[in-house]
Amino acid sequence: MDRHDLRETAALALSLLDLTNLRADCSEDDVIELCARAQTGYGNAAAICILPRYVSLARSILGPSHGVKIATVVNFPDGESTRLAVAEETRAVLDAGADEVDLVIPYRALMAGDEQAVTAMVAAVRAICGGDAVLKTILETGILSDPHLIHRAAELTIDSGTDFIKTSTGRAGVHATQEAVDIILQAIRDSGRKVGIKPSGGMRSVENSGLYLGLAQTVMGEDWVMPSTFRFGATILLDDILSVLSGRRFEDLSMQANH
Repeated sequence: MDRHDLRETAALALSLLDLTNLRADCSEDDVIELCARAQTGYGNAAAICILPRYVSLARSILGPSHGVKIATVVNFPDGESTRLAVAEETRAVLDAGADEVDLVIPYRALMAGDEQAVTAMVAAVRAICGGDAVLKTILETGILSDPHLIHRAAELTIDSGTDFIKTSTGRAGVHATQEAVDIILQAIRDSGRKVGIKPSGGMRSVENSGLYLGLAQTVMGEDWVMPSTFRFGATILLDDILSVLSGRRFEDLSMQANH
């Protein structure tokens, strides 16, 4: 990838980035820093993705109509809360000011053969989100692992009204993989519906993000990738994006070549 292509990929990846901190030890100061980092001199990230307890804080910082969306998680991280509890959690985060809800599906129930647990959970949260809040469903593909099960999970969430499919929580040993993303993209394409994808975790470089963008364009078409259809769930990726956009990456390479 030459410098021009690298810069173009970096700029696009920034516009698609859900800058994320879902660590159990995340503090208010961490969220304040995340809100600041999401607003760069080269444009804004698409969203920040934070724990539910910090949604109101982020809303107070970003304001009512800021360019950076606020995403949060429900049924996180194990996907094993009751439908009633998840419904209450969803209402609470929306009341606190969340724009987007990332729902962990009951993937272990699905692994045990209970498809209805998935469809009922997604449909319930979809109804609460209505047409205003974006719903992303997290499949936890690293644990589902079987390609047929990943494809079926994608089909179920698409049929139940999700807006996006997200690969992973970031808490499992395996995060996003190109294989899982390819499977999900094929399910989206075959459905004929406007559903986006969010590879999450494990992306550290602009070049790596470019592989996922290229895969999406191959399966879905050249003009398909945009913030309403594609997101990256990654935090460390921002460092490399800014290194490329600022030119620091090229300066470092030049210094290495001269030595």
